[in-house]
Amino acid sequence: MTLDTFRNLWKKAHAAILADEKRFSELDAASGGDGDHGTAIVAAMNAMVTAQGGDFKALLKAMSDKVMTEASGSTSSLFGSWIGGMGDAAPETTDIDAAALAKIFAGGLEEIQFTTKARVGDKTVMDTLIPATEALIAAEADGIEAMFKAAAVAGKKGSEATAGMRARFGRARNLGDRSIGPVDAGSASMAVIFAAFAE
Repeated sequence: MTLDTFRNLWKKAHAAILADEKRFSELDAASGGDGDHGTAIVAAMNAMVTAQGGDFKALLKAMSDKVMTEASGSTSSLFGSWIGGMGDAAPETTDIDAAALAKIFAGGLEEIQFTTKARVGDKTVMDTLIPATEALIAAEADGIEAMFKAAAVAGKKGSEATAGMRARFGRARNLGDRSIGPVDAGSASMAVIFAAFAE
């Protein structure tokens, strides 16, 4: 995968997030949040797609810096750490193979797990990110296209499962059992990102 292709993945994800902005905010409000996840995730993606860098490491570091300074709230810190962890694991090259891609996403997951204690089952973005990343890594031997397809399938399944969960983080946790029903907004937007990567 070239650096230009990688940039295009994020541009594709950006367009998909913009198209679904209203739904993300509606999901956020329905599950007890403040109804601004659509605005927050769009701001984060706007920041990331305007970042510049001459190789994978530099680009990811720039993306992390921009999302931390230009976005707000939990989306800013979570995406900043996720992308920053990717940058820590990325090589200073403009072309990567499947093994390097797996390492990049593994680095992102490892770093975000220092930022949040949320794990699968807590009705958060991690319900998508953890299974999607694990599926991506597991498919390494099948190549980059297969890695993204596997991640998209696992991420969608993880997000859909949040509908039956009781929220344990954020404002939604205050609703208790009333948070059960809607899909978590953060998990939904992350699933859209992985679906766009696969596409």
